[in-house]
Amino acid sequence: MSDFDVRPLRPEEHRAASDLFRATLHRPPATDAEWAAMGEALVSTHGLGAFDPALIGMCRSFDDEVTVPGGAWLPMAAVATVGVRADRTRRGVLSAMMAEQLGDFARRGVPVAMLHASEATIYGRFGYGVSSRGRDYVIDRHRARLRPDVPMSGEVSLLDLETSLTNWERLYRGLDHPRPGMLARSATSWAISGNFHRKFTAPVTTAVHHGPDGVDGFAVYTVSRTGRDEAATMDVTMLYSATPQAFAGLWRYLLSVDLVDVIRTEARPLDEPIDLLLADPRQVTTTCLADESWLRLVDVPAALAAREYRGDDPVVLEVTDPLLPDNSGRYRISGDGAARTEDPAALRLDVGTLAMAYLGTWRPSTLASAGRIEARDPAALDAADALFSTRATAWCGTFF
Repeated sequence: MSDFDVRPLRPEEHRAASDLFRATLHRPPATDAEWAAMGEALVSTHGLGAFDPALIGMCRSFDDEVTVPGGAWLPMAAVATVGVRADRTRRGVLSAMMAEQLGDFARRGVPVAMLHASEATIYGRFGYGVSSRGRDYVIDRHRARLRPDVPMSGEVSLLDLETSLTNWERLYRGLDHPRPGMLARSATSWAISGNFHRKFTAPVTTAVHHGPDGVDGFAVYTVSRTGRDEAATMDVTMLYSATPQAFAGLWRYLLSVDLVDVIRTEARPLDEPIDLLLADPRQVTTTCLADESWLRLVDVPAALAAREYRGDDPVVLEVTDPLLPDNSGRYRISGDGAARTEDPAALRLDVGTLAMAYLGTWRPSTLASAGRIEARDPAALDAADALFSTRATAWCGTFF
């Protein structure tokens, strides 16, 4: 029997929960100004706390939507700020909160959940799997030049931070989001972004690209120099483009900004073609390849039915889910969709591995080669690779 209880946070408990989470990251409590900027958004989230009777752990989620292969939007729970007080870790507090949170998602009919993991070894045991990967890269601005045949079109206008805060949501919603894993982005998501960008001491600028039919992309950046003799670094914190022309136009602008030595990015799509725009692709240096988002299929039948499949030959999967046993069972996947079946399974996998294949980031054959999928019929792996393939590489593009 546990010596703590897990229950929803009361409105007056959210600030203490926020301070507890910040402490797990070795950060000081929120200032009154920070809480004034973020408190209302955090109180509106689905917050859980573990109490003994003092608060010893917390987690939150907020409602959003995620695009899945084929372009459909699926309701999603964005999981954020998960933490346990340092003197109560490794005593089952996190497991109890995660179980209660998953149960809440299931009761509310939320088919999928997503998070960004601070540690990669934590969330697999709760049925989450790496659903998209990101690439960090830096560019030497002095040496990088666009190829002369990169098309020139459109114009760029600039917004300061305060103007940006009231325009980001409108700009983002006006764009197409063709990659599986991208979010619709709720008001809570934008509040989190606003709070993050207010912490920069250097000015934050939004570059808006205007194409022939209106706004078709924007980038957010700040420029800082740590010392007089240090390189001036531009950090690109957001970049969204609806067309190749907008992507090229935004980079044409970013590479033209004076008094910048290095341009730095984080968690960009793996197939983003910045290297291909440059006359010398070696001026782009990849500094990290890592997991970007983690997905949890809360309602496996609903999630499987929501996405498209591209292959011709059907495959039967046997899925196991110890935490949400209603998901366990066999599913027939074909070009016509997905449904439960009693047919024999060709491939056997757990729900976290299914999440890794769901957005197309990992081929089933690759997962099988790593021991993540049991292939009772090895010939089914080729069919599964085709079925779960996607037109675009998965990418979330939103930190929360």
